[in-house]
Amino acid sequence: MKIAIVSGKDEGPTKLNAFDNALSDAGIGDVNLIKVSSMLGANAEIVDLPTLKPGAMVNCVLSEVTSDIPGERITAVIAAAIGENLGCVVETTGRGKNPDDLIAEAKFMVEYMMDKRNVEIKDMIVESSSMTVEKIGSVISSVVYINDDIVEK
Repeated sequence: MKIAIVSGKDEGPTKLNAFDNALSDAGIGDVNLIKVSSMLGANAEIVDLPTLKPGAMVNCVLSEVTSDIPGERITAVIAAAIGENLGCVVETTGRGKNPDDLIAEAKFMVEYMMDKRNVEIKDMIVESSSMTVEKIGSVISSVVYINDDIVEK
């Protein structure tokens, strides 16, 4: 199993446009995202995001928050822990919260999930995106599941 971990942030004239712009900033704006739960296969491999086929149906775990409150700090965090037999992904978001606290929360949650399953963590990666809203802003972080069907050749 291959995964890419991405994040993005941007502003837009509407909440939907801000969210779409954040997806584009992360490199996943031209595909159809299918939200899935938080499990990874054995020894998942983290790769750079390849060029995806426009319109492809792409599985992902998505953390996102959008705000239209000028001056509000928004943050999206995703954490992936990989073990020999399986891996787990968690997502969290915050409005007006310290990004470091949200990163620590994500690490705690994914470590707990792995511990509860008695799986030793071989690798962990945490990705976050944070911004202070000017007018209407959006941030996203995502684990994208990569397969040959969705990659542009």
